[in-house]
Amino acid sequence: MSKKVVVIYSGGMDSYTVLHKALEEGLIPYALTFDYGQRHIKEIDVARSVCKSLGVNHKVIDISAINQLIGGSSLTDNSIEVALGHYHNENMKSTMVPNRNMILLSLAIGYAVSIKAEKVYYGAHSGDHEIYPDCRPIFVEKLNAVAAVANYEKTEIVSPYLHTNKIGILKDGIRMGLDYSQTWTCYNGREKACGECGSCVERLEAFAENGVVDPIPYED
Repeated sequence: MSKKVVVIYSGGMDSYTVLHKALEEGLIPYALTFDYGQRHIKEIDVARSVCKSLGVNHKVIDISAINQLIGGSSLTDNSIEVALGHYHNENMKSTMVPNRNMILLSLAIGYAVSIKAEKVYYGAHSGDHEIYPDCRPIFVEKLNAVAAVANYEKTEIVSPYLHTNKIGILKDGIRMGLDYSQTWTCYNGREKACGECGSCVERLEAFAENGVVDPIPYED
């Protein structure tokens, strides 16, 4: 089996942990970061920095042209305010980018086939299930079935934390000794994290539940 694996790496704490999970498993990660026009583009700079420090093969792909077709998300449309509060709130659905993971995973599968990697890792987790259909187990299961027949080479989609929430992801990252100051989570594209959007709230909750202090700077 090839030790190469494609890792969809946004620069956030979930994909940061997934990237290190792949390294811990003795795999050779080929990190893939997508610029889809997200307002929190700072995460891309963070991803570049981490991959450079680790010596990990890294590509940043500009797919922002998809916004000519896909709209309605506060993550890509500056005229829509990023919702504040916990992920479980109904208004968090405004952060859904239609078909995002289908698009990203399709590109990642094509990349995996081209470099002869048999797996694609991405950071879906149970905390996303309520808001994001493309992070649910059934989505991974069905897309894996498609990935197995879409090319001559079979490619498997792996979500190491699919049945784990962000609290559990951070716990595993702490076990690995990871430095989460090298991550960016906030959906608002400002210099410091807002501490109020759903992504920040869930992140801060994970650190509090693990009894550690979040090392990134917050506005308040």
